[in-house]
Amino acid sequence: MNYITLPTTDLKVSEICLGTMTFGNQNTEAEAHSQLDYAVERGINFIDTAEMYPIGGNEHIFGSTERFIGTWINKIGKSEREKMVVATKIAGPNRGMGYIRQPLDFSKKSLHEAVDLSLKNLQTDYIDLYQMHWPERVMNMFGKRGVSQIDNQWEENMFEVLTVFDGLIKEGKIKHIGVSNENPWGVMKFLNESEKHGLPRIATIQNPYSLLNRLFEVGLSEICIRENVGLLAYSPLGFGFITGKHLNGIVPNSRLGLFPQFTRYTNENCYKATKLYQDLAHDNGLTLTEMGMAFVHHQKFVTSTIIGATTLSQLEENINAFDVVLTDAVLAEIDKIQEKIPNPAP
Repeated sequence: MNYITLPTTDLKVSEICLGTMTFGNQNTEAEAHSQLDYAVERGINFIDTAEMYPIGGNEHIFGSTERFIGTWINKIGKSEREKMVVATKIAGPNRGMGYIRQPLDFSKKSLHEAVDLSLKNLQTDYIDLYQMHWPERVMNMFGKRGVSQIDNQWEENMFEVLTVFDGLIKEGKIKHIGVSNENPWGVMKFLNESEKHGLPRIATIQNPYSLLNRLFEVGLSEICIRENVGLLAYSPLGFGFITGKHLNGIVPNSRLGLFPQFTRYTNENCYKATKLYQDLAHDNGLTLTEMGMAFVHHQKFVTSTIIGATTLSQLEENINAFDVVLTDAVLAEIDKIQEKIPNPAP
């Protein structure tokens, strides 16, 4: 396992981050603990979760992902916890999850409530990386390619948010901060406000990046490289679509089968592109999973790749894929497919 220091922090993380959004819905507590144990055995020290998880959540299972991780942290003990880097996120507004809190925003009250609940659920004294799951403002994310109108209802508040984070860091409740599902304007605004006022600096951005969604390359990749912000790439396999298993129809009881809201991964162009990528992988003695993971992993602007699985065999395959190195010829063919069917799953 290779390790890298998160930009502008003292956190050394594995190049693979274990995603946990299935814990508490698709995975039981025992299965969650087995995944965590196996990940640690393979050298993973980086865990990502969120207050809203598990995926497909509701008021009855809300927070169970963090709680399952918390019972595992309690099991391994304080000394082992200190070897881990634990990241979680506060949910933003406009996602139909009013059962989490009212209102869903990044006010001082909401940030303190969310952090305190996550600390309780995770059974830990501090959170290594605390992220905003998506912006407060309405913007082009989750399947939207462009901004049709500016959100005039939202008032710019980056300074106030960073000030609250500064207080939480000084209290010792969180160590570092990051954003998720952000765009170039939001990232630069946070960076400018932190520099101008001597406030905490965002270390990371957690956005989707895969063979089916390379939009990060358009503007955010340059920002990450020039401004020293690390990408935590999520959905490197496009919710499992870039395994090829759905090419003959969505597999029942899979994430795409269970949660139809993720239709951005299942449009006609996703099928066409995935078939082309699969043929390319097989022609070069690779599985589509191996090629998809290797493509994401070897991008210069990717700090750590978030992988998730519902079974240990899937987790093992995902981790093993990081040993694959793609040739220049394969990368060139990948770019040809991207040019033919660009970013079918925005």
